[in-house]
Amino acid sequence: MSWIRHAIGLTPILFLGAAGQAEPYFTDQTTASGIDFRHTFGSAEKHHIVEAHGGGGALFDYDGDGYLDLYIVNGATFDTWQDKSGPGNVLYHNRGDGTFTDVSQATGTDDASWGAGAAVGDIDNDGHRDLYVTNFGPNVLYRNTGDFTDITQIAGVGGDDYSASAAFFDYDNDGDLDLYVANYVVFDARQAAAEEPRLCSFFGGLQVYCGPKGMRGAADVLYRNDGRTFTDVTISSGVATANRYYGLGVVPIDYDGDGDLDLYVANDETPNVLWRNNGDSTFADVALLTGVAYNEEGSEEAGMGIDVGDIDNDGDDDLYVTNFFRETNTLYRNEGGYPWPESPQAVGQRRFTDVTAAVGLAAPSISLLGWGTRFFDADHDGWLDLFVANGHVYPQVDVKVAGSPYRQPNQLFRNMADGTGTYQDISAHAGPGLQVVAVSRGAAFGDIDNDGDVDVFVSNLNDVPSLLRNDGHSPGHWLLIEVQGTTSNRDGVGARIHVSAAGQSQWRSVNGAVSFLSHSDIRAHFGLGAAGRVEQVDITWPNGMTDVVRDVPVDRLLVVRQGGDYEIGEFGTASR
Repeated sequence: MSWIRHAIGLTPILFLGAAGQAEPYFTDQTTASGIDFRHTFGSAEKHHIVEAHGGGGALFDYDGDGYLDLYIVNGATFDTWQDKSGPGNVLYHNRGDGTFTDVSQATGTDDASWGAGAAVGDIDNDGHRDLYVTNFGPNVLYRNTGDFTDITQIAGVGGDDYSASAAFFDYDNDGDLDLYVANYVVFDARQAAAEEPRLCSFFGGLQVYCGPKGMRGAADVLYRNDGRTFTDVTISSGVATANRYYGLGVVPIDYDGDGDLDLYVANDETPNVLWRNNGDSTFADVALLTGVAYNEEGSEEAGMGIDVGDIDNDGDDDLYVTNFFRETNTLYRNEGGYPWPESPQAVGQRRFTDVTAAVGLAAPSISLLGWGTRFFDADHDGWLDLFVANGHVYPQVDVKVAGSPYRQPNQLFRNMADGTGTYQDISAHAGPGLQVVAVSRGAAFGDIDNDGDVDVFVSNLNDVPSLLRNDGHSPGHWLLIEVQGTTSNRDGVGARIHVSAAGQSQWRSVNGAVSFLSHSDIRAHFGLGAAGRVEQVDITWPNGMTDVVRDVPVDRLLVVRQGGDYEIGEFGTASR
């Protein structure tokens, strides 16, 4: 396939007709795709907290062939954890014909630690995306140079905690990706394996594992990228002030539009944290001030999965956090607009509002327990829909009626496209893939078959995963945008993209560190509805530079290099 190359500001000469795209209708392609994987994460009974929360995965193009590959993180048991005799993680190469091949051993990515999640980022700006795996115990960093090499010890990012989600982002705007790791609780597996389980009472007297309340929180860690190594700046940056909490989910967000990436952390049974980037390599927690530490009732919740997205197309990112059953998942609407005032006093007055009930997302989530989640335009109408992966933590709830089963259906909510961010649960009509009932955890999102719509990978606890392909038939158009930084980080993490088409504006922030324990395709996907042409694409880079591309054909992949050329190609053509 060929590319049409342009200089920034010139008019493209390529015009191609529209192609029919998908309504939200998902089919489970796990078996057909050749994915032969079963998740292991502790015993079936879940007598310890360490057995309940994994795992995740990553969708990213590790070999630059234009197709998203899949990395699945596996866990262990008390019997296999110390000697790494468990099943190990798996890297599946996307063959481009709907099938995947296991290349774990060939690439050296089959680590058999007690794995939890994955983060992806080009840490050395060489055009190859690197892979970080979080574990119960030391984490692992693989450098990708075409082949993967374990550089954990050299880089200094191993740690030895009960880690959960992680995110690569450039907090100091020096052009390379730094790393934040959310850690959960302090847990002694050796002692737990040697003793009889100490259980606690749950609904109706059910005996379940204890925690996290009553346990010591494991400290989150912020690593600064210093080139060949990373430096632990947890204390000097100020993020250590919230390290008594139970970290599970993390997502970068420039919530105040000042050009510095902030960070939101979802904590279990403790207040959530919004780290405002002060622009001087330090952070301040403004979650309480901005209204995102608690729900609208002032209650702390069991924050797990998280995503950011502009649900009402007003130019700022809103926040969604998944929680425990009998708590709703929570949608915080950002009441500001881009660009924000430069005055620190004005920024401090900006707030989020808990609009969960008002937009129709409270009742559908109250009886379920949410984990992985993502805003994406499933039907290409120009408005962000919402996916939630669900599953309980206590298998004992199936023994006695406790208001919520262990295995649960996942959910898809359609944005009603009225500008208010109102949602409708369409799970029952969204295809057989949404009828799968499992104990779901992490979820990753991206177009696995290069047909222009977003597919979903879901990791299921102690079970086979679900690879859900979007097989709908909507006439809506789309545009996929990949950015490549030059003076900013190569992945363009933190870049803000504004697309104008047929009188409608949409915004996306470039970031793959979303959901729970997972990494999604970093390319920005836009549904365009009936628009046959994109009038303008504006990209604001993390260092403040801007690029503009005008008159872009739809149903294509647009690759923009910072301050240089851009390319338009058929989706699926290698761009790196």
